[in-house]
This record gives sequence, C-alpha cells and structure tokens, in this order.
Amino acid sequence: MVTLLVGLTVLVVTPPLAAVAFVAAALGVRDRPGGLFDWLPHAWATAILRSAGVRVRVHGEERMRSGESRVYVSNHVSWFDVFALASRLPRYKFVAKAELAKIPIFGAGARAVGTVFIERENRKSAFESYRAAADQIRAGAPVVVYPEGTRGETYALRPFKKGPFVLAIAAGVPIVPTIIHGTIDVMPRRSWRVRPGDVDIHFLEPIETSGFGYDDRERLMQLVWTRMADGLRDLYGVESTAGRVGVVQAGALSGER
Repeated sequence: MVTLLVGLTVLVVTPPLAAVAFVAAALGVRDRPGGLFDWLPHAWATAILRSAGVRVRVHGEERMRSGESRVYVSNHVSWFDVFALASRLPRYKFVAKAELAKIPIFGAGARAVGTVFIERENRKSAFESYRAAADQIRAGAPVVVYPEGTRGETYALRPFKKGPFVLAIAAGVPIVPTIIHGTIDVMPRRSWRVRPGDVDIHFLEPIETSGFGYDDRERLMQLVWTRMADGLRDLYGVESTAGRVGVVQAGALSGER
C-alpha cells in the first residue's frame, strides 16, 4: 500500500513541478537563495517522504548553513538518500549521472533547477560538467555529490571516485562529510518496495580545502573517506574496509554520480 501511494505521489507531483521549473527557466526567472528553484525540489522531495511515512532527523544542523558555498559529500545506498537531503538542505544543486536526465519530464525539471549531469564514461564531458558545478558553487549554491559512484547494498563505505574532490579544490570551498542512515530499511537497492521508517542525516565537521592543490586530491579524498567511515563505525557500528587499503585509481573525472 505504501509503495503504491509513493508511486502515485511521484506521478502526480513530478509533472506539474517539473513543468513550472522548465517554464520558469525558459522565462529567465532568477535562481536566488530561497527562490523558486530552491522551493520546487524541496516540495517534491517532501511530498514523496510524507507519502512514504518517512521521518528525517538531522544531526549537526549548524553545519548546514544557508547561503554558504560548500560541497556535501554523502554516502549512497537508496533513492531515499536523495529525497532526505533534498527535503532538508535549504539550498543545493545535485551532481547526478547523465542517465537520469533522460527520464521524461523529471530530467527536464531537474536540469531546470540546476542539477548538473555527469557523463561518467566521457572524460571531456565530465570535465565540462564539473566546471559547471564549480560555477554553481561560486555563485553561492552548495553542491551535493555521491563519490561512491552508485548505490551500495550495505552501509559499509565503499571506495571513492576523485571527481568530487577535484571539484571542491577547484571551487576552493569546504567539504561537509555527510552520513545518511536508515534508507536501506525504507527502500534498498534492487527493490521497488517502500516501507515507512526513520532516516538520520549526520553533517560531520567540515574539511577545509584551502592549501590543497590538484595533486592533493587523493589525500583529500582519503581524509574525507576516513572521517565518514569513522562516523559510521562510531554511530552505527558499521565497519568499512575497502577504502582503507588504498585509494581508487580511476580517472579524476570519471565514474561519479
């Protein structure tokens, strides 16, 4: 019953909100803090969470400051990670895989509100997309990235891709390591069944990128990975090992989501 209700909610709220975003962008409506392009994705995500019976609890809310440019680096195990963050962050732009832009109606609306789509297999295109994301950050919009590259099946943190850390260094803004827990119980990967539940978002201590250069991207990546892995262990007893034995050797701008 909950799954059906969520599906109906997505079908009912997505087209009109996406249409408003698309038309507003076409008319040149200004993207400003607290404006239409912040409200639309917030309303969309909130409606979906309410239909699912999901309650979101935020920890470290003081690290979610409106109007401050930063990169939120989050773990990723469920589509409800996206809804949870979108419902709570006051201003943000997501970095997402290019395949999502092809979803009818949703893709156009997401692009209109400022979502940056990455073609993971095209290094040149990915580079241009990260330049666009850096421009969003410099304009005052925080960016949300999932450096594991895709959804996991457990909460254990997987190795990171380098692109988000190149982005943060290029933009010269802090990284806020972010842990989401509870979404596997709501909707795990490879399942369409939705269950009510509680989701916790933990915004950890920000990591400054000043003093880091392009050649330091792996060191910054490992620093963020370790802080998040330690947080998962201390908060939930989740042990992560994959990222401790070495860093990902993939290209700096490929494989992100």
